[in-house]
Amino acid sequence: MTRIVLVSPAKIDLARFPAELEQALAGGDIASVLLAPQGISEMALQRMAEVLTPIAQRAGAAMLVADDTRAAGRSKADGVHVTQGVEALRDAVAALHPQRIVGAGNVTSRHEAMEMADAGADYVFFGLLDLADGIDAHPKSLEFAEWWVPLFEPPCVVMAGSDIASLRPIAKLEADFVALRDAIWNDPRGPKLAVEAAESLLAEVRLGARQEST
Repeated sequence: MTRIVLVSPAKIDLARFPAELEQALAGGDIASVLLAPQGISEMALQRMAEVLTPIAQRAGAAMLVADDTRAAGRSKADGVHVTQGVEALRDAVAALHPQRIVGAGNVTSRHEAMEMADAGADYVFFGLLDLADGIDAHPKSLEFAEWWVPLFEPPCVVMAGSDIASLRPIAKLEADFVALRDAIWNDPRGPKLAVEAAESLLAEVRLGARQEST
């Protein structure tokens, strides 16, 4: 069953975003929140993590911080999302396992994905956080997921596009998680209704799969 991972906006206003995050978390079954703002200092990232981690955890979602084990540890986040290669992943696994989650992102090849799994990644993320969201999931991310899902034990997360409907092919591949960013935060209905719409689409795909199997 595919579950939702919320990826933070690239730019976060701490005066507004905590309330938006609470609204999104109230919209459905959120597995985790990936805090991945761009162009900020380590101190600013830690402050964001300190504010947002309790909000996610109160809703039953894990908080993951991108590429900063110290900010993750000091904020009592649930783990770290590593995008800086296999060696950085190994260092994070050595520092944080088994107490915290260590995920692997910025995958550029099948070989690298397998290396990351062998290095102890708790999940492998297909999609690039430093790229703007297209309307649909990137074809390469879908290709990785189609290859990964039937063959490997570690779960995969697949980045969807800016249109909520873009999660449909990801769910049809039976990926463990779909990551949503602009599709949630830029939805004119607001984050709660956007998550509800995403959950409705996931339920529709699950129902279709059950009907096809009978």
